Amino acid sequence: MTIPVTKQAAVWLIATLIVLGFVWIFKSVLTPFVLGIVIAYLLNPLVKKFSTKGMKRTTSSALILFIFFIISTVVIALVAPILAKESADLIEAMPGYLDAGFKFVQPHTAWLQENLGENYIEDAKVFLKENISKILTVSGGIAGGIAKGGQALVGIATTIILAPLVAFYMMREWPTITKWVEDLIPRQDEKMIKDLLKQIDGKLSGFIRGQLTVAFLLGIIYAVALTVADLNYGFLIGISAGVLSIIPMVGSTLGLLVAVAVAWFQAGDLQYVLIIGTIFVVGQIVEGNILSPKLLGDSVGLHPLWILFALMAGGSLLGILGMLIAVPVAAVIGVLASFAILQYKKSPLYKKPLPKKTKASKAK
Repeated sequence: MTIPVTKQAAVWLIATLIVLGFVWIFKSVLTPFVLGIVIAYLLNPLVKKFSTKGMKRTTSSALILFIFFIISTVVIALVAPILAKESADLIEAMPGYLDAGFKFVQPHTAWLQENLGENYIEDAKVFLKENISKILTVSGGIAGGIAKGGQALVGIATTIILAPLVAFYMMREWPTITKWVEDLIPRQDEKMIKDLLKQIDGKLSGFIRGQLTVAFLLGIIYAVALTVADLNYGFLIGISAGVLSIIPMVGSTLGLLVAVAVAWFQAGDLQYVLIIGTIFVVGQIVEGNILSPKLLGDSVGLHPLWILFALMAGGSLLGILGMLIAVPVAAVIGVLASFAILQYKKSPLYKKPLPKKTKASKAK
């Protein structure tokens, strides 16, 4: 017995609505669980590799997770205090940078003053000072809270306790969970659904295991190089550029613009500005020729604009939880949209009907 397509669509729609409702109702407590699942997904290939070499899966899961959190703790302990200090220094210095920037462009603002009024530049200066100070104060407060071990907005203490626990159980039970999911797949559509799941896994692997690693390494490269070059707030700018490199090209571009501006106001020397710019050019060469080929390979990831939209939409709707699930949801939607378009192109809605044979043509 074949179930009609409309009924199948209704079942999947209801299932999707149930999942969305569950996430919305329990969004305040889901963050550590989702974070644990992301960590487990990230580390599962290592667990699988060690398990095939004779080590029990429970042992390999515990060992790899322990090493992961030790490295993460050391990195945060080393990085957070520097980020907090440079964020505070940048907040304090920002009004001076704005004044210097307006003095630099003032000779070229005659047209604006003539058309928008003489007080336009002063009003714009006040607006930028007030709003940039607010943004940097929030950023500095977050960095400072991390550095001092303060309380985060999402219950950091609960997350620290639960996320490793969830990650451990997910890593240990991963084969059982995947088999359970496969057993739920409708038998008549098994091949098609497994193919879609494989495509989704490929996109997620390219992003989570590839792009995140590339962004992390780029952040370290930029931060160390800018610090060695003695750029003010170089470590903060480098790490920020690396984090934003999760969206390809965005982090490096914004980092380059900010670093060059700071270098100009810091030294006023074109040669020094070129040195800072060269750091980002070299970083892009290293990424394009070494990091991405080694870590991403030929995997087809998600489009940068789609990632940007997903992260902004997820953060707007569900905060940190939304940003954690944004990329998996974007991967699912992307694969399903491609599948729907492919099915549409195979359907009569897309294909041009063959011309009907006329009596004259039949006579010929």
